[in-house]
Amino acid sequence: MKLILTFTMAICCQLAISQDIFIDKITEPVDWASPLMGTDSKHSLSNGNVYPAIALPWGMNFWTPQTGKMGDGWAYMYTADKIRGFKQTHQPSPWMNDYGQFSIMPVTGKLRFTEDDRASWFSHKTETVKPHYYKVYLADHDVTTEITPTERAARFRFTFPETEQAHIVIDAFDKGSYVKIIPEENKIIGYTTKNSGGVPENFKNYFIIVLDKNFTSTNTFDGKDLKDGLELKGEHAGAVISFKTKKGEIVNAKVASSFISHEQAERNLNEIGDHDFDNLKQKGRTQWNKELSRINVEGGTADQMKTFYSCLYRSLLFPRKFFEYDANGKVIHYSPYNGEVLPGYMFTDTGFWDTFRSLFPFLNLMYPELNAQMQEGLANAYKESGWLPEWASPGLRNVMVGNNSASVVADAFLKIDDEHKYDIETLYEAVIHGANNAGPLTAVGRAGVEYYNELGYVPYDVDINENAARTLEYAYDDFAIYQLAKALKRPKKEIKLYKQRSLNYKNLYDPETKLMRGKNKNGEFMKPFNPFKWGDAFTEGNSWHYTWSVFHDIQGLIDLMGSKEEFISQLDKVFSQPPVFDESYYGFVIHEIREMQIANMGQYAHGNQPIQHMIYLYNYAGEPWKAQHWVRETMNRMYAPTPNGYCGDEDNGQTSAWYVFSSMGFYPVCPATDEYVLGAPLFKKITIKLENGNEVVINAPKNSEKNKYIQNAQFNGQDYSKNFINHSALMEGAIIDFEMGEQPNKNRGIQKSDFPFSLSNE
Repeated sequence: MKLILTFTMAICCQLAISQDIFIDKITEPVDWASPLMGTDSKHSLSNGNVYPAIALPWGMNFWTPQTGKMGDGWAYMYTADKIRGFKQTHQPSPWMNDYGQFSIMPVTGKLRFTEDDRASWFSHKTETVKPHYYKVYLADHDVTTEITPTERAARFRFTFPETEQAHIVIDAFDKGSYVKIIPEENKIIGYTTKNSGGVPENFKNYFIIVLDKNFTSTNTFDGKDLKDGLELKGEHAGAVISFKTKKGEIVNAKVASSFISHEQAERNLNEIGDHDFDNLKQKGRTQWNKELSRINVEGGTADQMKTFYSCLYRSLLFPRKFFEYDANGKVIHYSPYNGEVLPGYMFTDTGFWDTFRSLFPFLNLMYPELNAQMQEGLANAYKESGWLPEWASPGLRNVMVGNNSASVVADAFLKIDDEHKYDIETLYEAVIHGANNAGPLTAVGRAGVEYYNELGYVPYDVDINENAARTLEYAYDDFAIYQLAKALKRPKKEIKLYKQRSLNYKNLYDPETKLMRGKNKNGEFMKPFNPFKWGDAFTEGNSWHYTWSVFHDIQGLIDLMGSKEEFISQLDKVFSQPPVFDESYYGFVIHEIREMQIANMGQYAHGNQPIQHMIYLYNYAGEPWKAQHWVRETMNRMYAPTPNGYCGDEDNGQTSAWYVFSSMGFYPVCPATDEYVLGAPLFKKITIKLENGNEVVINAPKNSEKNKYIQNAQFNGQDYSKNFINHSALMEGAIIDFEMGEQPNKNRGIQKSDFPFSLSNE
C-alpha cells in the first residue's frame, strides 16, 4: 500500500510539474497549429464555428472534409462520425454559408453516389489535420484520403484496397451544375453555381480534375438519378469514374478551379507543376512555417504554444485572394459585383464589423505589402459596385451594421509606408460616399444617414434597427475619416466636419445610468430601458457592451461619467455583475448570449466583438494593472488548443488576432491612430520579424501564471512608464523589456501623460 501511495504521489507531482514546463524556441510552428481548434460547435453554441481549412495563407480555395449535408453551413462538426466528401469551400462562416463548392469522394464496392449512401464512418484517431495537409481513413470504403493544397489547386492521394469496384464521385452540388468526363485525358471538368447570395447572374466556379489512372467505366448523375453518357447539365450534376485497384494502390488526382473559365482553371492547375504529392506537401509546409515563424514565441507552456500558433494560423486565412493570373502572368479577377473579368486585385470573405478591430491592424503591422493589395482590391470593389463592401462574400451582403470600411481604409493608409502605393484618392472618394449615403442594402453605406447627419444620432423610433450601435460605430468611423482627411490634407472645413461628427457618441450617453441608451427622434431617451437587453438598440450585445464603443475618445467618455473613478467603477461592474440577460428582442436565446452566460465572467462577452477592446480601457484611467489581470484571465480561460477552444465565433481571424496581439502584450484599441495599448505579454520572449527587415523583441523573463503584472518596462533600454506604444516606433525595430511580478505595481502608468490617445486630449 505504501509503495502504491508513493508511486501515485510521484505521478501526481510529475503531472503538476509538467504543466509548468516552459517550451523553448520552436523551429516548426506548423506542427503546433491545430485547424481543429474551434470545430466542436453547433448552431446553438459556438466554440469557434470554424471548419478545418486545409489551405495556404489567404488561398483562393480552401478544402475541408465534409460531415454536414450539402448546403449545411456547419460543413464539418467535430462530433460527427461520418464524412460525405472532401469539399472545395469558400465559406467564411456558417452564418454566411458557402459558394464555389463541389466535393470529391472515393467509394468502393457497390456504386453509391448520393451523399448519404456514399458517406463513410471515420475516427479522429485516424485523422491527421495540419494547415497544409489532411489525411483520414474512410472505414466503409477501406480507403485513405490525403489532401495538400496550393492557392488555387490541390493534390489528392487515395490509397485503395484490392477491389474490382473502386470509384471516385465528383459532386457539383445542386442549384445548377455541369460535368463532363474526358476519358482519353483521365479528366473531369465542370462547374458549380451553388451559392448563398452576393453573386452576379453569370456566377460559376469552373473546376478541373485530372487523375493518373485510366477509367474502366463512367457515369453521370442528376440528383438521385444515375445516367449514362459523358456530359450532363442539370439541377444537381455529378460524375462517377470507376476502375479496378490492387491492395495499397495509390491513385493521384490534381484539382483546380477558377471563377473565370475552364481554360483559366487549367492554367491554375499549373500551380502544382511537376511536384508529386509529397513534394507539394513539403512546399506547403515550408510556406506555413515561413509565415508562422514571423512571430517566434519562447517560454510558454505547451498549451499556450499550441493556442498561439493555432490563432496565428486563423489570422492568416481571410480575407481570401479572389484573383487569378492570366496567360501573361497578369493579375485579373472575376468581379463578384458586376460579373466582368477585369484587371487588378480582389479579396473577399470578411466582415469589417468584426475584423476592423484587430485583424486588419495585424495585417498592417505584419503584412503591409499584402494589405496594400487588399486596399487596391477595395478600390476595385468600389469602382465595380459603387460602394465599399462592409461584408463581402463574395460580393455585397446584407449583414451587420456600421460603416467600418472607413476604419480599414484609414488605418492602412496611416500605417503602410510610401513603398507600397495604391489608389488612395479613389478610396477616399469611396469612404466619403459611404459616409453620406444609405446604400442599396442596409449593411452598405449608412442606414439612417439623414437622421445621423441632421440630429447627430440614428433615432430609436424611426424603424431602423440597432440604431444606437449604428450611431456609436458611425461616430468612430467619422473619426477614422477625420484622421484620413488630415493625412490627405483635405480642406479644413471637411476635416472639421468629420471631427465634429466623431463626437456624436455623446448624444447617446445617459447620465442617469452612466450607459449608452437609444434616443427617440424628439431627443428623449427610449423607455423602458433595460441595460441587459440584447439587440433592440444594439447589435448582438447590450448597453453594457456598447457603452465602451468610443474607441477614439475614452477621455471624452470619462468626462461624461464625471471622473476616472466613476469610469473605473463602471468598468469593474462589467465583471462583477451576474451574466443576466433579456433576449426578448430575438425571441430566443441567441448563441452569443449563451456563450456570455456560461463563460462566468459577468457581463463580459468575449465571444463577440463589441466588447473585446474593453479590458484595455483601464489604461486610460490610471489603473493599467486591471487590464493586465483581465487580459491574462481572458487568454487563460477563454482560449484553448482544443476543438472547443474558442468562446464564440472566431469570425475570420478577429478573435484569433485578439489573442495574437494580447499575447504580444499590446492591442490596437483605436485603429486609425498610431498607438497600441499595453496589456501583459504572455510569453517569456517574443520576436516579431517585420516585413521591412526590422525586429521587435519583447522580453519578459520572469513571466509565469502568477507573474502577470508589469512591475517596470524599458523601451530600447530607456525606462518606459506609458500605457501604450507607437506603431511608428515599432516599425523602426525595438527591444521592449518587461519586469513581471505577482502583485500589481500601482505606481506605474498612472500619470495623464502615460494614457493612450483620446480625441478630447488632442
